[in-house]
Amino acid sequence: MRPPDRSFGFLLYDSARLLRRDFDRRARAIGLTRAQWSVLSHLNRYEGVNQATLADLMELQPITLVRLLDRLEEAGWIVRTADPKDRRSRVPQLTDKARPVLERMQALAAETRELALAGVEAEERERLLDALQKIRANLAAREDETGSTGTDGR
Repeated sequence: MRPPDRSFGFLLYDSARLLRRDFDRRARAIGLTRAQWSVLSHLNRYEGVNQATLADLMELQPITLVRLLDRLEEAGWIVRTADPKDRRSRVPQLTDKARPVLERMQALAAETRELALAGVEAEERERLLDALQKIRANLAAREDETGSTGTDGR
């Protein structure tokens, strides 16, 4: 049995945990949680999607997303409008208030990334990213084969 500091799964999980913790510490000053920032980031990337599509993209239960959207809307970060294609559906959109905050959060993410990758040469970073992409593709292909989707085992 490998010691934890040489175990692939442990190192990957623990590195992700430490990345999240460092980012959360930096983001606290802005007043957004990582989950809220993730919603804003997805809305920025997938502008015009309805709530159901956004929940799928984020692999969240719809009720979980609705609660996050409620808080973001109350704080003035988003507005929700009727979906022109389906009046029963709502489309969350970023407000002007959210745009500069998104830029600041992206800068905080870059600071965390640079901290994490300090001492890792550019060539090593590229190899690491290539390896992580292969790992993700392997696991996604396996998920497709087994028919499992999402984080809830569906």
